[in-house]
Amino acid sequence: MQSKINTFFKPSSSSPIAASVSPETDDGLSAWENNRNVIVNTYERRSAKSDRSEVLQGCIGKPQKKGPETVNKKRSYTQFHLELGQSDFLLRHCPECGATYAPGDELDEKSHQSFHKEYMNGISFKGWQNERAFKTPSLGKNRVVMVLENDSPAHRNKVQEVVKMMEVELGEDWILHKHCKVYLLVSSQRISGCLVAEPIKEAFKIISPLDDGRLLKKESSSTSTSIQFGNIALQREVSKRCRGSDDRLDNRAIVCEEEAKPAVCGVRAIWVSPSNRRKGLATQLLDTARESFSIGCVLEKSQFAFSQPSSLGRAFGSNYFGASSFLVYKAQLSVPGPIL
Repeated sequence: MQSKINTFFKPSSSSPIAASVSPETDDGLSAWENNRNVIVNTYERRSAKSDRSEVLQGCIGKPQKKGPETVNKKRSYTQFHLELGQSDFLLRHCPECGATYAPGDELDEKSHQSFHKEYMNGISFKGWQNERAFKTPSLGKNRVVMVLENDSPAHRNKVQEVVKMMEVELGEDWILHKHCKVYLLVSSQRISGCLVAEPIKEAFKIISPLDDGRLLKKESSSTSTSIQFGNIALQREVSKRCRGSDDRLDNRAIVCEEEAKPAVCGVRAIWVSPSNRRKGLATQLLDTARESFSIGCVLEKSQFAFSQPSSLGRAFGSNYFGASSFLVYKAQLSVPGPIL
């Protein structure tokens, strides 16, 4: 058995390669050309009991760690949701406060809960040291705070916060301007209502709708409308709704007289938090505005006008003025100059 493998590649004396090499042609180039196919490799046998860790250490260059690895046992839990075609999968609309939020998002749900509470119950308010407050026996424990355009920034910022709540129902970017007087009704350390008033010179009277007795006419059909069940006879009546002679009347539209009436105070917007409605708070706001809007005199109800009232505002105005016809005016959507 050969100890080295290169002995297998040694040329024999009788080989033509060795015979072709002679002292005459034994220069460097000839020797390389004649021996260029000779390959010499040397191999060493490994030890049979070599340590595997030493081999890995030599290949990687880093010592192998011994012992159990430390695993971070802290788990992060994620809430997953299944989309099965539901319309509010990504965003959900709150029917009470009008906010849109993402269900399952913790930060979004907290923001919605905070806004929902303030919208339904009123904005938290602890009061100011220098506030223009009105207290009357009709208000009871409540009070009304008036804010003007030259008040401190803290007062005006609180008004802006309340206006944001009002805009959910009344629309954006029209309620407030620099000439307005704002009345905040405070109840149980919360602003539960707000009235925005502005000076005006004229308004128009609403044409009262026709009475229900004139709108409905009962007519009996010429044919028999009785239904017989044994000894019991039932009589059927047919009611038809017909319009009056004036086609302008519409339950969704406000029709006014063409002649303008003098007015002093225009109620630009009035709002009460949903959980405090039907408690007389809007009436308290209007009464306070009548007593304090003009210095030195109390305005009559006939000197007040509403700006394009909604269906709820029209019902409230009819109740407050005691008649279905009262003064309204068209409020300007934007007034030059900074807002309050």
